[in-house]
Amino acid sequence: MYDLFSRGMAFLERGEPHQAALLLSRAKLYEPNKASIREGLGRAHFMAGRMAHARREFAKAVQLDPANDYAHFGLALACERTGQRMRAIGHLKLARALRPEVEHYERALRRLTG
Repeated sequence: MYDLFSRGMAFLERGEPHQAALLLSRAKLYEPNKASIREGLGRAHFMAGRMAHARREFAKAVQLDPANDYAHFGLALACERTGQRMRAIGHLKLARALRPEVEHYERALRRLTG
């Protein structure tokens, strides 16, 4: 399973989200309750433009690890792109509260709250 995860993340880092999603989906079959796999799969779906899939994976990552600031951020962006603006704002606020030093969380929140 770790091999699938690490290979999937390598594809993601190289900007190949479709290949990443394939491997991370397989890793998810072995460990469906692993937040890191769900977050990586959410990123892959987001990069591939599959926002509803990304939203579901980030939501599961947040459920499994509520202190995962990046999963909250990814969920917020996917929610925004699927028309769930208020939900997006809530998750951006959580991401910012968890890691206030991350400037792009604050910028995204300002963009949405205008």
